[in-house]
Amino acid sequence: MNDMLISILLVVVGLVLGLVASYVISYFRKSLVSKTADNMINQAKKEIEKLKRDAAIEQKEEAHKIKMDLDKEIREKKDELKESENRLLQREASIDKRDEMLQKRDAALDEREDKLSEKQEEIQSEKSKVEEIRKEQLELLQKISGFSKDKARDLVMSKVKEDMTKEISEYIREAENEAKLVADKKARELIVTSMQKYAADIASDQTVTVVDLPNDEMKGRIIGREGRNIRTIEAITGVDLIIDDTPEAVVLSSFDPLRREIARVTLESLIKDGRIHPTRIEEIYDKVCKDMKQKIIEYGQETVMGLGLTKFSPELVEIIGKLHFRTSYGQNALQHSKEVAELSGILAGEMGENVNLAKRAGLLHDIGKAIDHEVEGSHVDIGVDIAKKYHENETVINAIASHHGDTQATSVISVIVAIADALSASRPGARNDSLENYINRLSQLEEIGNAIKGVDKTYAVQAGRELRVVVKPEEVDDLEAHRIAREVKEKIEANMKYPGTIKITVVRETRAVEEAK
Repeated sequence: MNDMLISILLVVVGLVLGLVASYVISYFRKSLVSKTADNMINQAKKEIEKLKRDAAIEQKEEAHKIKMDLDKEIREKKDELKESENRLLQREASIDKRDEMLQKRDAALDEREDKLSEKQEEIQSEKSKVEEIRKEQLELLQKISGFSKDKARDLVMSKVKEDMTKEISEYIREAENEAKLVADKKARELIVTSMQKYAADIASDQTVTVVDLPNDEMKGRIIGREGRNIRTIEAITGVDLIIDDTPEAVVLSSFDPLRREIARVTLESLIKDGRIHPTRIEEIYDKVCKDMKQKIIEYGQETVMGLGLTKFSPELVEIIGKLHFRTSYGQNALQHSKEVAELSGILAGEMGENVNLAKRAGLLHDIGKAIDHEVEGSHVDIGVDIAKKYHENETVINAIASHHGDTQATSVISVIVAIADALSASRPGARNDSLENYINRLSQLEEIGNAIKGVDKTYAVQAGRELRVVVKPEEVDDLEAHRIAREVKEKIEANMKYPGTIKITVVRETRAVEEAK
């Protein structure tokens, strides 16, 4: 029991001591916190005072610095204003001087203008006096000479016109002579060079073909019983067979070389075969036609490949091959076209033009002749249609249309093709010309010359290559003779078609004849 009381007492004592200790500790802690807070407040006040003093010092320093900068800037502005003022004063002084000089110049100009006005009045007065004197002299001259002013002017103008006409004619003659020298030399060089580079054999086809026979007995077999064989041959080939007294020979006659060639090959095949009757004739003819078509294509291909040309339609190649069996004045059309193509290429190369295009135009320039017996129209129109059908170049089409002068040439190549065509057609032996055409050409040449005023006689010489015009010397002077030559040349070029060139020579001769008795 005692122990329990002691324990209770001890617990009570511990609690009391704990409360007392807690109160003491709390008191001392409050005192310490209060002192610490007072110290911190005092310290903060001190720092605030210090900051205020520092800020005031800084503000004073900054204000002083700003004041110094402003004073410096004000001094600089004052200096600038002073300099500007000095410059303005100098400029004002300069303007015053210039104004003074301008006033002096205006005064001098006014004075000079017054003097010029006076001088102008004096000149006008003198001019009026001179005009009166000139009129008096002119009237006096008209009275002395008996010519009025208008009449004298007309006389002078007539004289000037006559002198100028002579001078112009002389100038034209000299210019023509000089141009002819240069043009003839250059053209001759081009043509000679072209003809040297290309030389073709001269060939002339006829309208008949002779087929040799092994013996005269074969004539009877060709004629057949009651002439049925010869009638069949003539009917299917369209060629006339002439069987006469010529030994061991039969003549095939036709204006179509292709028909004549087919008939020749058919007849030679029949002679070799030995079986000659209507059925066999038709079989051989059909076979020869097929072979001939292939041969025509080969002719076209050889021509195109020989000229180095490409991109031809197969149908156009066949048409080109047909030219082998066409002729113009006895000249083979394919050979002529190849020759024109070669010459065109050479001339184009010499002149810096497209050689292949010139060759193509030269080859196709007479393409219409291949089928002109099948289609209506001139070979030029047919050729243009063929070229358009196979989409040829516009230059080629124009060369075909213009190579006979029917259409205006629009390119140098068209002119080259026309020149090459004339060269190929006019070389010696290239073509056969009929006597009738020859006489008509000579007559037309003489008629052109005789139709010109002042011409006495006209003679066509050297097979129409030269025209000699004899003029009346009392009506035509030397300069007029040159004009007549040029007029004849222009009329021939406008009204005639001819290969090559024609030389015009105007002859003016004066003879003084007396008889001694």
